[in-house]
Amino acid sequence: MEISVSGAKIYYKIPIFGGIPITETLVNTWIVMAIIVGLCIWLTRGLKVHATSKKQIVAEFLVETANNFVCGNMGEKFKGYVPFIASLFVLSMVSNLISLTGMYSPTADLSTELAWALLVFVLITYTKIKTNGPLGYLKGYTQPIAVLTPFNIISEIATPISMAFRHFGNIVSGSVITTLVYAALAALSHALLGWLPQAINNIPLFQVGLPAFLSVYFDLFSGCLQAFIFTMLTMMYISSAAE
Repeated sequence: MEISVSGAKIYYKIPIFGGIPITETLVNTWIVMAIIVGLCIWLTRGLKVHATSKKQIVAEFLVETANNFVCGNMGEKFKGYVPFIASLFVLSMVSNLISLTGMYSPTADLSTELAWALLVFVLITYTKIKTNGPLGYLKGYTQPIAVLTPFNIISEIATPISMAFRHFGNIVSGSVITTLVYAALAALSHALLGWLPQAINNIPLFQVGLPAFLSVYFDLFSGCLQAFIFTMLTMMYISSAAE
C-alpha cells in the first residue's frame, strides 16, 4: 500500500486522469459529506408550517442558530453567507470528530485545509472587488504608501496559508501528543512492572485511562474548537473585506 506525503493511504490511481490518486483523505471526506447530507435529508423530511415533531424543532433550532451566528458576527447584509459558513463549520467539525471512530481524519491532511482556505480566499477577493471595484481593489495594495505594495501582496497571500496551517497544526499536534503519551506510558509500564510474570507484563496497564481522556480532549473538544475558530476567521476576513 502506498503512502502519500500527508500520511493518508493511496487506495487507487485513476489512469485516464493522469494517475490522480484516490486517497484515504478523499474517501473519508466523501463519507463525512454522505453523513452530513443524510442527516440533512432526515431532518428536513416531512416539514410542516408549524413544527409538530422533535425532529423539525431540532432542524429549525439549527437553522436559527446558524442565522444568528453569522448575522451576529458579520451583520444582516451577509445573511447570504449563512449556508456557506454553516456548511464549512459542520464539515470541519465532523471531519475532526470522525477520528473518534478510529478513521483517518480528513483534516489531518493539509490539502483539506488548503482547499478550504483557498475557497475562503476567493470569497475575500470577490468581496473586496465587489465593494471597491477592480481598480479600488488593486489600489488597496498600494495603501498607505506605494512602497508597501510587495508587503501587502505577501500579506494577502499569507491569509489562506495561515488559516490552513493553523487548523492543520492543531489537529495533527493532538494526534502526535496522544501517540507520544501512548508510547511513554507503554515504556513506563514495562519499566515499573517488568518484574511481574510475562503474561501480566505484556499488558500495558498504564495505558488504561489517561489516553482516553486525552483522546476526548484532542478529538472532541479541540476538534469542535478548531472548527469554530476556522469559521470565525472566515467571517472576520470576509466582513472586513467589505469595509
